Amino acid sequence: MKICMIGTGYVGLVSGVCFADLGNNVICVDKDSKKIDSLKSGVVPIYEPGLDELMIKNFKSERIKFTTDLMEAVSKSDIIFICVGTPTKKNSNAADLSQVYDVAKEIRNYIKRFKIIITKSTVPVCTGDEIEKIISKKKSNKLFSVVSNPEFLREGEAIRDFIYPDRVVIGTNNIKSQKILKSLYSPLISKGAAFINTSRRGAELIKYASNAFLASKITFINEISNLCEKINVDVEDVSIGMGLDKRIGSRFLRAGPAYGGSCFPKDTRAIISTGSKYQTDLSVIKSVIKSNENRSKILLNRISKILNNKFRNKNICFLGVTFKANTDDMRESSSLKMIPFLSKKGSNIKYFDPTGKKQEFKKLKNVKFSKSINDACLKSDLIIIHTEWNDFKSINFKSLVKKKKFIIYDMRNIYSSKKMKEAKIKYFGIGR
Repeated sequence: MKICMIGTGYVGLVSGVCFADLGNNVICVDKDSKKIDSLKSGVVPIYEPGLDELMIKNFKSERIKFTTDLMEAVSKSDIIFICVGTPTKKNSNAADLSQVYDVAKEIRNYIKRFKIIITKSTVPVCTGDEIEKIISKKKSNKLFSVVSNPEFLREGEAIRDFIYPDRVVIGTNNIKSQKILKSLYSPLISKGAAFINTSRRGAELIKYASNAFLASKITFINEISNLCEKINVDVEDVSIGMGLDKRIGSRFLRAGPAYGGSCFPKDTRAIISTGSKYQTDLSVIKSVIKSNENRSKILLNRISKILNNKFRNKNICFLGVTFKANTDDMRESSSLKMIPFLSKKGSNIKYFDPTGKKQEFKKLKNVKFSKSINDACLKSDLIIIHTEWNDFKSINFKSLVKKKKFIIYDMRNIYSSKKMKEAKIKYFGIGR
């Protein structure tokens, strides 16, 4: 099929490359000419395992193309995916849909024959209705169909999630569009993905409700971990015991820092805004947001106790600063609160992340990027394991630190408390 992906951010690029790999002809469009030039030269602007190889393979096979020419891309395509950003508005919980609506206004000028226009970006309920209104001001409803087809890609696992999804959600009452999209996704459905056809508004809400529920699971186990620390219970045991109940499931029951990234913080706020718009009090999700916002403060208080409130001139090492492993995404990572706080307190901070140096810490005093784990750990008083990269799972800390007394604060519970005690290393975990 002939597909146009508008926006080459995380959703647009990953989806476009994967659709091309399924044998479709894909044109990825972006206003950013530098990004398009980089993509044409084989440079992927985001960190996602396996994406660069897959993109280059399909680019060489001419199944995927990159352009700034929206008119040509829309004209040549049958299915148009809108994959632009929907960030949170300033001083509001609502999603900023200006990019989505700008795209709708522009593409309506290029529709000459039937097109399926799909929102792949995460958008609030009724966004599809508004897109339909915008386009129908200039084009007959017979020439287009607006569909919601939310993505469920996890950063760091996106390619696998695309190829082996739990479900494919299509929000449309248009029979023609439903049949075409079922055919488009047939290679994934044949591998076991459930195909769900619902209303457009239903599909939009499924995405927000899913992310809000997963954010709730993370926040729930983080709060349970706070209790575990007070009553000398290991939260890992609690997580396993809960997760074996099939009604609950084990995924997203890993205690750690606050949730971050491009989805959960933004989407929980947006669904609250939608609830307010329709006079519905989503009190559970409001509590989740409040608890998550307080999470970094709780962990910083723990660091304060670990250091006996003595921060000045302490050498602190951060292993990982992204919000999770296998991504370079710094959006709403808890390290963005922790590192500036510790810097202001007079600590000397070195950090290592497999995805490299971060601009977010460039202007901070006493904060330096280390090019290796060895350099980051050397002479540290406190090592904070912030992100669960595989690189950090088998470290011989004593040989790297080269110091008799040091402390490890393992925010991902990667290491065994028992083994650390046997090695005579002062060790603290989450919920332990």
